[in-house]
Amino acid sequence: MLEPAALSLKNITCTFVSRDDQTQRYTAVKDTTLAIAPGEFVSVVGPTGCGKSTLLNVGAGLLQPSTGEIRVFGEPLIGINKRAGYMFQGEALLPWRSALDNVVAGLEFAGVPRAQALDQGREWMRRVGLGGFEDRYPHQMSGGMRKRAMLAQTLIRDPDIILMDEPFSALDIQTRQLMENEVLELWMAKRKAVLFITHDLDEAIAMSDRVIVLSAGPGTHPIGEFAIDLPRPRDVAEVRQLPRFIELHAAIWAVLRDEVLKGYAQQKRA
Repeated sequence: MLEPAALSLKNITCTFVSRDDQTQRYTAVKDTTLAIAPGEFVSVVGPTGCGKSTLLNVGAGLLQPSTGEIRVFGEPLIGINKRAGYMFQGEALLPWRSALDNVVAGLEFAGVPRAQALDQGREWMRRVGLGGFEDRYPHQMSGGMRKRAMLAQTLIRDPDIILMDEPFSALDIQTRQLMENEVLELWMAKRKAVLFITHDLDEAIAMSDRVIVLSAGPGTHPIGEFAIDLPRPRDVAEVRQLPRFIELHAAIWAVLRDEVLKGYAQQKRA
């Protein structure tokens, strides 16, 4: 029997009503279908403002689509997706809590005894390279350190699905590549399903099993899908030098380029 997808979005449409004019509607996503298999790392790329984060929020159960169906391991999603962990693009650490207290917040909210939560938190901080920094507050940490803490905060509850919304976009290139490799190392250890949103095509190819290209909005939808047949394990810097990486980049960019130009033109008119 075929194993159900970890996360399945079928014929998803998301239409929003303008706050200022109730007669004005905007369809961000239209008739979009995609699925992520258990253990699969899938990246979604597309122009700025095309609706990538909207799809992620639908998969997290934070946004109810206008039409369509969401299934999690074959079961209809009702409410919040409790089998998913969500790593946001922006800062998600509470400034009044230490790094360790931020990392264990999800466990505490779930009712895990504090002593047990702290033990797990220290272990996860060690895994992401923050051992010894447990007492630091967010304002005392670099951008890369805060991202590591957010990664530990996301993974500590051992989610079956990991949703990541451009998590490294604000980092410098060296720190970004270190974080990408750390994510791949952690992912390889347990092979959870990952839906990864990024603007960076190099990042998408270097990390993924499959890359999905979205059209420019409004009414964004998949227009291309590419299997990434590069060997694992991967180093995100070294893999960029492979001839096959360059071939894949050229093929995907050929589909993505016109959509990026459309998105850019729309932004100029806005």
